[in-house]
Amino acid sequence: MSDRHFDQLATRFAEKIYGGAKGAIRLAVLQADLVEALPDRPLRVLDIGAGLGHMSLWLAERGHHVTLAEPAEPMLEGARQRFADAGHTATFIQAPWQDLLGQLTEPYDLVLCHAVLEWLAEPHAILPVLHQLTVPGGWLSLAFYNRDALIYRNLLKGHFRKMRKNDMAGEKQSLTPQQPLDPRELAAQLEGLWQVETQSGVRVFHDYMPGEFQARVALQDLLEMELAHRRHPSFAGLGRYLHWICRPV
Repeated sequence: MSDRHFDQLATRFAEKIYGGAKGAIRLAVLQADLVEALPDRPLRVLDIGAGLGHMSLWLAERGHHVTLAEPAEPMLEGARQRFADAGHTATFIQAPWQDLLGQLTEPYDLVLCHAVLEWLAEPHAILPVLHQLTVPGGWLSLAFYNRDALIYRNLLKGHFRKMRKNDMAGEKQSLTPQQPLDPRELAAQLEGLWQVETQSGVRVFHDYMPGEFQARVALQDLLEMELAHRRHPSFAGLGRYLHWICRPV
């Protein structure tokens, strides 16, 4: 298995992820968590696997100095266009995470690593690099595809054969991540590097709703309820993604 990039899937990725409620919920939860955690001053921000730049642009609009690192040229070009359309500037680097330490000379106040780990051949290998790229006392915003939620959804759908095979990887060329992460295993890997300060679930109930209910509910009501329940002790762990804000140890 090798790291998966999105050279040929940029447009499909944008439409499927950010063209509807799923993307809106993701952005709402990530942004709410960061507003709560970050100080009210300009920060130097590094967005690793920045994709089309949705989160980076939001941070730039709030006065932060943003660097976007993305290995897929079509995705990075989409981010450049998004920034240009909005009248904001940023630094754009086309590079995989393995090359960043050789290209960046100073660590950052805030490092974003959203929906990256699950596409890597060795997800845990990036964690020490993230630590080196973050200043002491800084923040890591880590969002990843939750294996627990994938298991639960397969159970609800009666995919018991798949469960018995313990095969949770997405199919080749699909947009289902190839390496969903077990939160307990990831927490163990973070020890000695990061202290997890807050944990939120992203889409803690939306993806489990029957389609007719999804179609009926207003987006604003959906966002309100997802935000209200993102840290509920029973529901947060069901989020299709988990968002952890961490501080360096």
